[in-house]
Amino acid sequence: MGLLDGKTILVTGVANRWSIASGIVRRLHAHGAKLILTYQGDRVEEAVRQHAAEFGGAAVYECDVTSEASLRVLAAACGKIDGLVHSIAFVKKEDLSGKVYDTSRDGFATALDISAYSLIALVQHLNGNLNDGASIMAVTYLGGTRIVPNYNVAGIAKAALEAIVRYLAYDLGERGIRVNAISAGPIKTASARQVAGFSKMGDKVSSAAPLKRNVSADDVGNCAVFLASDLSTQMTADVLFVDAGYHAMGMYPDPVQA
Repeated sequence: MGLLDGKTILVTGVANRWSIASGIVRRLHAHGAKLILTYQGDRVEEAVRQHAAEFGGAAVYECDVTSEASLRVLAAACGKIDGLVHSIAFVKKEDLSGKVYDTSRDGFATALDISAYSLIALVQHLNGNLNDGASIMAVTYLGGTRIVPNYNVAGIAKAALEAIVRYLAYDLGERGIRVNAISAGPIKTASARQVAGFSKMGDKVSSAAPLKRNVSADDVGNCAVFLASDLSTQMTADVLFVDAGYHAMGMYPDPVQA
């Protein structure tokens, strides 16, 4: 038996097989979950449908988190669910470099709407779909609580997302619904490569982190399995770090010379 047998979990943000959401899907499926995947726009629909076919013929629905109509259609179509994975973020490329004070008002609003408010919007529309005792999780990053050069307004949006996780945990706790976040280390996804200097981040993490390695999307997926399962029924309003311990480092000493 799998940890997630009998559970239906809706996963957003599966853009392609290299995305963090894709790693989450692989591990949820491996542990027996019935999956529902969403896509945003025609550009990624075929890739998501092909991906869904590899994992038990998962149901696939369009979901534009900026559209109330799209969210209503999703809620009407997906039925009851035991889990919701929020793996959605968007920042205009010009706002991922330079100075934070150069962020445009429109760029700020777009980043906060899609990367943070979208979790509120999903829960608002899917509240009636969530079974009591369900698990909601959001994918975040260290840039929400620490300075990561060039992450800029994306980090501000992640800080907002983590605050939303805590407040939703309080609002939904009376139904036994848990809301947590997974803070993933730097993973080479299409969206992450938009951050200036990202290509060097993995090497820095693997050299400085206590476990002396970087992480993969499947590592994040394993944490998602735990949060989706009944093993985590007393955990909520928390951020779980999957970054080989990098977040705990305050200073990065040079390697000890033999």
